[in-house]
Amino acid sequence: MGSAEQTEFNIETCGPGLYEVSRDVAGWVRGTGRVTGLLTLFVRHTSCSLLIQENADPEVQDDLAAFFDRLVPPSTDPAMAYLRHTYEGPDDMPAHIKSALLPVSLSIPVSDAKPVLGTWQGIFLFEHRTAPHHRRVAAHLA
Repeated sequence: MGSAEQTEFNIETCGPGLYEVSRDVAGWVRGTGRVTGLLTLFVRHTSCSLLIQENADPEVQDDLAAFFDRLVPPSTDPAMAYLRHTYEGPDDMPAHIKSALLPVSLSIPVSDAKPVLGTWQGIFLFEHRTAPHHRRVAAHLA
């Protein structure tokens, strides 16, 4: 088992928020046959992020989304009047800012053929755009 395994996850989003991908990732890891290793996930877009976050109470995800919307409002907000990149919609440049503040890659240990996550931790794609998108997350397990 010296070689690495790779795949790509395709995630359909329907607007801003956190989309849990833990089960898909864990299923793929299990299917590789690797018992131990290091899993790297990388989102191939500049207007969404990856997070490890609580997956037990959905209010956590809602509160995180609300916090980042308040921290970085749409370009139509008077506080964001300095933005120049606005021709792709009022959510586009704020989405780029959010993805610059948050991780776009994660490193997760693998043990017993499972990602090593805490009891209440899940792996999430954090969509920052308003419109539905097709997102790709590259996975590498070595």
